[in-house]
Amino acid sequence: MPSIERDDGRIHYRLDVSADAPADAPFLVLSNSLGTNLSMWDRQMPVLLRQFRVLRYDTRGHGGSSVTPGPYTNAQLADDVIRLLDSLEIERAHFCGLSMGGMAGMRLGVAAPERIGRLVLCSTGAKIGSAESWKARIDTVLQQGMAAVTDSILGRWFTAAFAAQNPEVIEPIRRMLVECSPEGYVACSEAIRDADERDAISQIRARTLVISGRHDPATPPTDGHFLAERIPGARYLELPGSHLSNIECSDEFNRAIMSFLQA
Repeated sequence: MPSIERDDGRIHYRLDVSADAPADAPFLVLSNSLGTNLSMWDRQMPVLLRQFRVLRYDTRGHGGSSVTPGPYTNAQLADDVIRLLDSLEIERAHFCGLSMGGMAGMRLGVAAPERIGRLVLCSTGAKIGSAESWKARIDTVLQQGMAAVTDSILGRWFTAAFAAQNPEVIEPIRRMLVECSPEGYVACSEAIRDADERDAISQIRARTLVISGRHDPATPPTDGHFLAERIPGARYLELPGSHLSNIECSDEFNRAIMSFLQA
């Protein structure tokens, strides 16, 4: 798959365009969560490609993108999106990000409003976790590798009932986590740990949809309500799943973002 080369690393991406979509279909950027890669959006692609040109990418430190020295910052991760759009000569795009990707979306909405059409912020928060919780996770990954945290992460990402009934869905996600670069995971964890968009999000002017998972312990609905209350005009939707609601509740998720982006 293609990538853009920068002085400070490579960003791996995939741009999908369907022959069935309108010739002037708008661009939509999908931004992955911590520990995943662009394939986390596979369940959205058949639906989204009916109306959009879809640009997925691996966040720095993940998938096929470079694992550059950390720590990273949320502003740096957002700037990677702008550089990717510039490289592909895309002036403006809708943006949908989940968890870490959602935090990058907030920064884009504040710092580059002219580049962002509509904004979908999924299973995310303006401030995620505590310094202590991030330190514990970072220390474990550095000392023992990704396998040591994979089970606990999966326990936060999916409800127990969904995981038990869908092992064929969980297993590829497990492999994705185990194969994630520990150094990239830690550097992005540091970006999330240090990011605080609570004061800035009131500056977002893009039409925004906030999606939370009802059973999400990582970014609970209170985080989503906070975003929706402080981003002017934002809409809020709660789905009956956990953190990766785009997978666990894919049908409802797909209907929601298609309706919002086309309204």
